[in-house]
Amino acid sequence: MRSLERHRDVAAYALGVLDEADAFRFEDHLMECVDCSARVTEFGPVTRQLMLYRRATPRTVHPAARPGPRMLERLTAELAVRQRRARRRTLYVLAACLVAAVAGPALVMTAGGGPKPMRVAATDERSGVWAQVTAENAEWGTRVELTVKDGAGPRTCRLIVVGRDGSEETVTSWRAQEHDARPDTVQGGAALHPDQIDHYEVRTDDGEHLVTLDPP
Repeated sequence: MRSLERHRDVAAYALGVLDEADAFRFEDHLMECVDCSARVTEFGPVTRQLMLYRRATPRTVHPAARPGPRMLERLTAELAVRQRRARRRTLYVLAACLVAAVAGPALVMTAGGGPKPMRVAATDERSGVWAQVTAENAEWGTRVELTVKDGAGPRTCRLIVVGRDGSEETVTSWRAQEHDARPDTVQGGAALHPDQIDHYEVRTDDGEHLVTLDPP
């Protein structure tokens, strides 16, 4: 897979349609490409909507069936809401930059009044893997930082967010080095907000469960 093709495979990877070999190669690329990591995160809402559609669609309905007018109306309304949110985020960033430029050091003294990030850690007795998740609410979902100790490498692992509605979303992935139990720290984002998340799971690329982290 050439470098340009790797960039083009973001959507296919996010939607889970790459074959195993291409997905493995793309994950190696993902560890080094900040742009692709951000784009995979951006596909989270689309992936979740498709998963919910699949669960809500009876098996007798063909996957390529033309959506009815109500579904089109809902999708159009949701798209409009997302566009308005995106515009508001841009205005918020500009306003924050202006305030920072004017207030300067005073912001440092008054910061910290918002909700504190959630932090949870756990060790799985069977796998021996220790992990710690720090999650912070954002307008678009949840910022997530994962620190993990895994001495059973080499293997590719993923952090999965499991929603209260049963949906799953891959937050980030990394490759555990061979017999190296030093902590690895990776970052990512989820489309779900913290209050919509039931728990976090660390799994290998082939689906083996390593550790579960339950928010308080």
